[in-house]
Amino acid sequence: MAARSVKARRIAWFAVLGVAVLLTVMCVSLVFAAFRNDSAIEAHLGTANATVESVAFDRTIIQYQTPDGIVHSPATGVLYPSGLGAGQLVAIEYDATNPDLTRVAGRTATLTLLPVGMTVLITWLVAGPSLWWLRRLIKRDRSAPAPEPVPAKA
Repeated sequence: MAARSVKARRIAWFAVLGVAVLLTVMCVSLVFAAFRNDSAIEAHLGTANATVESVAFDRTIIQYQTPDGIVHSPATGVLYPSGLGAGQLVAIEYDATNPDLTRVAGRTATLTLLPVGMTVLITWLVAGPSLWWLRRLIKRDRSAPAPEPVPAKA
């Protein structure tokens, strides 16, 4: 019975560690992607005024016109959209070689640092004690003496 308990706790320990590492890697990747997007925008900077078409939990859709007269509405929305409302007119910056890559003017990838940092911090504030507690239980179970076998009755 104790061997099964140790095995289950070891699996739980690796699962907690795996989830925490995965979340951390995803968050770090998100920050690198945001800085890469900003770099692409700054390398081929275009500016325009855009109308906010809709605001949803996962994206804010805008519509704007480039100097060549083409109207763009990036399907993935605009980067760093906090505080925008439908119908609002907002200044944007975009990558002239890829007009679907847009951000609100004056906002940069540094805005991702606080929410991502808090996510990583909370992840490890939960995972750290959980990993410590599971490791303690595993060590306790391994050091516990094996129960005496009960003799069979004849």
